[in-house]
Formats: sequence, structure tokens, C-alpha cells
Amino acid sequence: MIVEQLYTNCLSEAAYFIESNGEALIIDPLRDYNKYMEMAEKNGAKIKYIFETHFHADFISGHIDLAKKTGAPIIYGPETETNFPVHISKDGERFKVGKLEIEVMHTPGHTPESTCYLLYNEEGKPYCIFTGDTLFVGDVGRPDLFGAAITKEELASRMYDSLQRLKKLPDDVIVYPAHGPGSSCGKNLGKETWSTIGAQKKANYALQNMGREEFIHTLTTGLSKPPQYFPLNAKINREGYESLDEILKKSLRALSVTDFEKEMHQKKTIILDTRRDNEFEKGFIPGSIFIGLNGRFAEWVGNLLRMDDRILLVTAPGKEEESIVRMARVGYENVIGFLEGGFDAWRNSGKDIDMIISIDAEEFLLDYNYDNITVVDVRKESEYNDVGHVEGALNVVLQEFDEQLYKLENIADRDIYIHCEGGYRSMIAASLLRRKGFRSIKNVAGGYNAIVKTSIPVEVPKFSES
Repeated sequence: MIVEQLYTNCLSEAAYFIESNGEALIIDPLRDYNKYMEMAEKNGAKIKYIFETHFHADFISGHIDLAKKTGAPIIYGPETETNFPVHISKDGERFKVGKLEIEVMHTPGHTPESTCYLLYNEEGKPYCIFTGDTLFVGDVGRPDLFGAAITKEELASRMYDSLQRLKKLPDDVIVYPAHGPGSSCGKNLGKETWSTIGAQKKANYALQNMGREEFIHTLTTGLSKPPQYFPLNAKINREGYESLDEILKKSLRALSVTDFEKEMHQKKTIILDTRRDNEFEKGFIPGSIFIGLNGRFAEWVGNLLRMDDRILLVTAPGKEEESIVRMARVGYENVIGFLEGGFDAWRNSGKDIDMIISIDAEEFLLDYNYDNITVVDVRKESEYNDVGHVEGALNVVLQEFDEQLYKLENIADRDIYIHCEGGYRSMIAASLLRRKGFRSIKNVAGGYNAIVKTSIPVEVPKFSES
């Protein structure tokens, strides 16, 4: 028996490969499906089933492409409606894979069709459960992502019943969720990517003894605004999509500097630079947006760009396909092409370039008391308030950048010092500000983590003693 978690850090997403006696099943596959086929071939197995725990909102599943390539049916739980062929399972239905069995446990709450899958080992004993977005380590799936058809309170009530059911499983059953820390599918997921039923009964706030009304209130308060691409991804997963092979075929289009420049001037065109921040700051095509592959790339693409934007890519050498695939994971497929030769080709052609100055925290300390500076903190509001912030800093949350730009009205002539926690988000924000015409921008390398090691005054939260 093989049970392998395939974890993708930039999306905080876990897919699963299960194999027994030459048969395999995949749970919650990412869109780049080839790796699952390669694993099956490596283990001498045939993919028999593709299981989906729910309609994912934070990534596009590889279920349709994988089913076409392997002939394996796509399995969903009850209350599922799709625009493509699937097997809608019944609660309690079992499927055999080699010497194993997997049981359907319908657990609505995150969404109506949310379903867990309980795996029995060769001896017929419950071994592990794949909980999707129903149960995480230290958290549960938020009930507000489904849309207006069902209220978050109604879904929270159904989640209450689903969790009571999961609590009855043996304590030693391993919990394998669909997400780990950093995911927006819950409030505050724990740092581990797996646990046990027993451990979660002790430590997970949502599994403690409380009445239904208290649970509903707890689950529906303190929810942050979900990323803008979530409902679009759920819709695509429900209705279907173009194959990844076709997307690569049309998007992997090398453009000369001349052709790239022509495309730049078309309406709704974005130049997306996916290099590392320390490369981007030294020179980039004017108007480019920086979102580096070295961070939570796809998530930030989904937060900041529109799906109908025409995207022109500038990448590090050999990173063109990776950039396209990682965007496709969240439904961004409108890549027009990439700059052949990368940024060096642009610079060597004598075209205009732009730059962003980065300074370290010690240099920021020297400048902090000047009258003409504005400090902009682009972390989440919870980070700004709960972790602490530079005295007088404006909090312009990167996730809500356009909506919060009003905070920077009438300061375009001031020196803007921008930071986040470590430097990745602030470089994204710096590129967005530059694109909007702000000129005097300095990025604080190392972010708040470096700032607090200096004598720059910060405001920290005061916690009352219990």
C-alpha cells in the first residue's frame, strides 16, 4: 500500500496518490496532470479512479484532463452537479483499489457537495481519511465561499453535523486535508499538513464541545475577504475547461522585442515579470507588474490580475512554461506569449527600462525622521494590528490594492517607503505603484522582520493578562 501526499507550497494544496496491487487512485489533482501519470507508471499501476472532495475555489483541478488521458472516472460526492460526465457517489458507497477500499462520507458545510473519503487498509481497518476542505489541521473549511444560493450560516450548521460524524472515527485515523498553512480556505490553518482524528479532537477549536448556535457564530465571524478568483475557479471546476496541452500550445509563443512591443500597446495587456525580486529591481520594462515565481505566484496572479487580461511574460531563462502552467492552475489562460531572450534582450536592444530602489532596514532607519516620507505597510490588516507596525505607517493591504489606493491620494510627491513581512509582497506593490505613476519609491528589503531589529519606533499590540 502506498499513500503519498503531493504538497504544492505556493498554493498550500495537497493532492494524494494511493496505490495497491497495481491499481491507483488520485485525490484532488492539480491541473498539471502529467506527474500523476508518471507516478502510476513508476509504480507499475493503472489509475482506476479520480476522486474530488469538492469544487475547489482556489485552484483548477486536473480531473478532466487526467480522466481523458487515463479513462478513469471522476468521482464526486452527493449534491454534485457538473457540465461533464462524473460518477456522483452515494454516502457510504465503497470503491475497491487493489486490496484497499475507500468509503464515501458526505460532509457538507464548506460546500454542499463536500465529501471526505475514508481509506481502509488491507486488513479492513480504517487507516486514513481525506478530508478536503472539511477538516484541516487546527481549522475547518470556511462556509462563505459557495455564493448567495446558500447562506454561510446554513452551511455552518451543516458543517456542525459533518464534524460530529468525523469525531466518531477512531482516534488513530490519519487526517489528510486538501490544504496546509497559508490557504485562504480556512481562517488560520495549523503549520502541519496532516494529523490524526484524536489529535484534532484535542486541539482543533471546531471539534470542541459546543452547541450548534455557538459553533455557527464561531465559524462565521472573523472571516477575511476571499480572493477575487475563488468563485471563478469554482465555476470552471464545475463547468469544465480547455485542456492544459492546448493552453501550452497557444501560450508558449516566443516574441521578438519588436513583436513584444507591438503586443504591449494592445488594450487590456499586462506585462508580467516572473523573475526574482532582486533581479526585477535592477531593471524591468516600464509598466511591468512583478510577481515572482519564488513566492506564492499563482495566488497573487489570482488576487491582482483579471482573467481577461492579455498577459505578456518576461521570465528568467527556461521559466516560460512553468510560469504558464502555474497561472493555468488558477484559471489564468490568456497568455499571449513571452519575450524571447528575456529582459536582457529588451535592455540590449536599447529600449527604455525602469528600476526600483531597495534599501536595507538600517538605511530606512537613517531616513525615517525626514519630513517628506510616507511609510506604506502592505501586509494584511491582521498582521498590521496583531504583529505590530511602524509608527505612522499607512496600511494598504496588497490583497485589496485597488480598493485601498485612496489612502495614497495627494502624496505622489512624497518619498514612499514600502514594506511587507519579508520583501516579496512589497516588491509586487512597488511595481503596481510605479505602474500607476508613483515615482519616488523605495522598497525596504527584509521587511518588517528586519525593521524590528532596528531602533525604528513600532507600535505593538498590548495583550491583557488572563
